[in-house]
Amino acid sequence: MVAKQLGLLRELLPGAVRVVVLVNPADAARAESISQNVEAAARALGLQIAVFNASTAGEIDAVFASLARERADALLIAADPFFYSRRVQLATLAARHMIPSASGGRDGTEAGLLVSYGTSVADMYRRVGDYTGRILKGAKPADLPVEQPTKFELVINLQTAKMLGIDVPPTLLARADEVIE
Repeated sequence: MVAKQLGLLRELLPGAVRVVVLVNPADAARAESISQNVEAAARALGLQIAVFNASTAGEIDAVFASLARERADALLIAADPFFYSRRVQLATLAARHMIPSASGGRDGTEAGLLVSYGTSVADMYRRVGDYTGRILKGAKPADLPVEQPTKFELVINLQTAKMLGIDVPPTLLARADEVIE
């Protein structure tokens, strides 16, 4: 997912060189996995990456305060329940600091981040309903296969793009599942 998200940032910001990636160190395994994946994807795209940690609202404020020093062209917010709960703070700070930001969930884009690409939550809920229906009809949970997400959503916030002075390519708009105007 992070490779796709970085690719979208690259498509939106072809001149971008340095991307800050925000991870939550409270979930060390996830933070390490994301850091490794983002480094590999960044090399392939010719981007420089700086990984920042934040696990409190104050640490998020500190990360944004340091973005100017880092000369960051964009921010990639790792998928994490804590960041989901802080999406309004993240979107507000991204707007205040004029930093194009991407995340893994549409809720962040609805709150004001530039772009998101991630699993369709609505589709996941439908699939949970299907599983529940099978179990209620007598299927044994242990006999049901483990499924991976199959539907992903690209959401672009055009209001944010305009505020940041970014012209979203028509080809990207055509691929978007939703464009927030």
